This record gives sequence, C-alpha cells and structure tokens, in this order.
Amino acid sequence: MKQENKQFLLKLARQTLENYYLTGNKIFLTNTELLDSELKDKRGTFVTLSTKGELRGCIGHLEPVQEIYQDIIDNVLSAAFADNRFLPLREDELKNLSIEISILTKPEKLVYFSIAELLNKIIPFKQGIIIKKDNNSATYLPQVWEQIPDKTEFLSSLCRKAGLLANEWKKGDLEVWIYEVEVFSE
Repeated sequence: MKQENKQFLLKLARQTLENYYLTGNKIFLTNTELLDSELKDKRGTFVTLSTKGELRGCIGHLEPVQEIYQDIIDNVLSAAFADNRFLPLREDELKNLSIEISILTKPEKLVYFSIAELLNKIIPFKQGIIIKKDNNSATYLPQVWEQIPDKTEFLSSLCRKAGLLANEWKKGDLEVWIYEVEVFSE
C-alpha cells in the first residue's frame, strides 16, 4: 500500500474516534471519488488499539466485506467500543492511544496430513492463523508471534481462544487457514 494511503487510514481512524466523542456519530466520507482507488479495494482489515504498549482493543474482518476505508471506520469503532474483553474506550484515553492497522491477504486453507507437517508449514512472524472446528474458530494476527514465538504454544493458545482444549490442534482434525498482513501504525 502506498505510504500516503497508510497515513490517510491512520488519520481517518483517529478522526473517527475523535468525531465520535464530539458528535456521538460515525464519520462519513462524502467525497469518496477523491479517494485513491487502492483505498476502495475490498480486503480484510483489523484495527488494533493499544495504550502504553498494552492491548486495548482489536477487531476486524478476515474476509473482505467492504472497501478498506469503510472497514477501518467500522473496525476502529468496534475495537474501541465493542471488544468484549475491555470496557468501552473513554475519551481521556485518546491522548495515549496508539492505532495499528492490518490489511490482510485472502486466507488460504493449509492442507496437512500430520502434526509434523502442520508445524513445518507454519511460518512464524509472517503468517496469521485461523483455526476452525465445528462452530468454534479463532485467529491470531502475525503480530501475536512476538508474544508467543513457539509454534506449539501459539497453536495451544489459539485453541483456547477458540474455546477448545489447548491440545486440540494435536488431534489433526482442525481446519487451519493462513494469511499475511501489511501492518502500519502511528
């Protein structure tokens, strides 16, 4: 993504939060024809909010649901006010808030026939991983490898996040999807 588009999206995310506190409404872009065509692509996106290095909210879409710019508007509000792991963001937190945006590639199913093959095909720090089993699913963005660099611990933690037993991945019947991200922050 072009540098000026990255800066635009980061500014848009911050202005969306500031506008919400001023007006109580979501921001709307009226001159979308002035946007670079890259911002109108449909891609999965995530917005991660942090305060002093601590996670404060993270919400996104794995699959493309709308144009990138609109997805950032919706996801920053969801990360701030609808991430059920946290209380809604307070206005006084804005000054210490960091915003990180992840633009995702389309997830691809990882085919594996053994646990050794699964572990061999996973590329830490590069790939985000989605796991699915029955009605349970969860994902970790590639940035999570920084906190959980071991593949077995990463998969066990992801299973717990999905509401599964930590060793569920060892049974060999998980659906595993991988994706990459372009990440940028202010």
